[in-house]
Amino acid sequence: MKPLKRNHLFIMLNSVGCWLVCVMLAGSCNRNNVSESPPPDPEPPVASDVSLYVTQGDKNILFQKQNVSLVFSGTGPAGTIIEVDTAQTFQSIDGFGYTLTGGSATLLNALPAATLDALLKELFLWDSTHIGVSYLRLSIGASDLSASTFTYDDVPAGETDPTLAHFSIDKEKQDLIPILKKIVALNPAIKILGSPWSAPVWMKTNGSFVGGSLKPEYYGVYATYFVKYIQAMKAEGITIDAITVQNEPLHGGNNPSMVMQAVDQAAFIKNNLGPAFAAAGITTKIITYDHNADRPDYPLAILNDAAAKAYVDGSAFHLYGGSITALTDVHNAHPDRHVYFTEQWVGGPGNFAGDLKWHVENLIIGATRNWSRNVLEWNLAADASYQPHTPGGCTSCLGALTIGSDVTRNVAYYIIAHASKFVRPGSVRIASNNSGSFATVAFKNPEGKKVLIVLNKGTETGSFNIKFNGKMVTSSLNGGAVGTYVW
Repeated sequence: MKPLKRNHLFIMLNSVGCWLVCVMLAGSCNRNNVSESPPPDPEPPVASDVSLYVTQGDKNILFQKQNVSLVFSGTGPAGTIIEVDTAQTFQSIDGFGYTLTGGSATLLNALPAATLDALLKELFLWDSTHIGVSYLRLSIGASDLSASTFTYDDVPAGETDPTLAHFSIDKEKQDLIPILKKIVALNPAIKILGSPWSAPVWMKTNGSFVGGSLKPEYYGVYATYFVKYIQAMKAEGITIDAITVQNEPLHGGNNPSMVMQAVDQAAFIKNNLGPAFAAAGITTKIITYDHNADRPDYPLAILNDAAAKAYVDGSAFHLYGGSITALTDVHNAHPDRHVYFTEQWVGGPGNFAGDLKWHVENLIIGATRNWSRNVLEWNLAADASYQPHTPGGCTSCLGALTIGSDVTRNVAYYIIAHASKFVRPGSVRIASNNSGSFATVAFKNPEGKKVLIVLNKGTETGSFNIKFNGKMVTSSLNGGAVGTYVW
């Protein structure tokens, strides 16, 4: 092959260079022959008196702020009217959130540092796009969504520890406490509720994590166990705002679990737990029951015992049975004591549209309209196989987050976000009416802003007027959608 002459080589390289420049300029050499559409400009924000965030059952809109003009005027079209009245006030709000199970903490703590940092800010701050979770529930010892069963005073089979010499929360220092410290750093005012699934098995009638009851001779020791737990967590910089005496005291089939009848819980509170807290100077609230709304007789039996009631802040409920209106029955019988909603699961794989509608109607709207000071969905996080859980524990509890190689936000994330971001602790529920297919609840938050949560329970798009201080603004929601309106 003949060698190229220097000038021929130069011409060839120069031609190749020009071609490369054209390619690097994204085809500008052929621009006249190619039709390109520039990216659309972002839609400029419109003037509005009201901010609106929407989630739809079809997942086309997921807690997104809507760029719509909602301006109050003296009139509105004929039709449905939802009136908000700040003159009628009800209970104060403590917060909205999840149970930070042991399994949730393990999954979170395994995330890369930068991913975890961003996720915790998204969850627990409330500026920008963050959702402002303001209340957490913890298990005291293991729940069924821990990797294994344990308490804070486990001893070999056949042994006891009545002085609690072996008491230790060291097991929580691996995952739970590190995550809690990060959360408390983001939101020092977050409220934390602790709930035991079981006492140490050596205190129980059957010596097992599953079922059994607390032996009466260990009532005093178990009261000290609660005191030591609250003090140990405080030493780690974590304040336990409240405890429930027993998770699901009428359900002995979970792993772990413990049965505690109302008469026994009343005796434990008035004779042991309440006096132990008072002697130790502990101000952590004592909340009774912590089970389904189908048995309001349980908390009422305790509140009707004056000696027990003296130590009780209120009653906690789940809704795996009964009607959410039972919370009002308990409130009306003892209006000087509070009501809380502390657990509801989403069963995996879930039905986003159906779960969104049911949970918003019955919990975010229903529980708060029936005097609850909080709403807590069940587990914050699980993996794609609903792990971890104990043998015999929940095998299909869908977390608000699914954590694996990435993080997926599930329906409970959006359910809570619609309240937690705007209905900050210290908010007060105010009057609003339900009308037609629209279920509502309204609040005035500490900044003085009004927050109205509306669910369209129907299948068709519906319009309505929001009336406030004699003026109205018109809006609409697609069937099954939830909207949070803030002004």
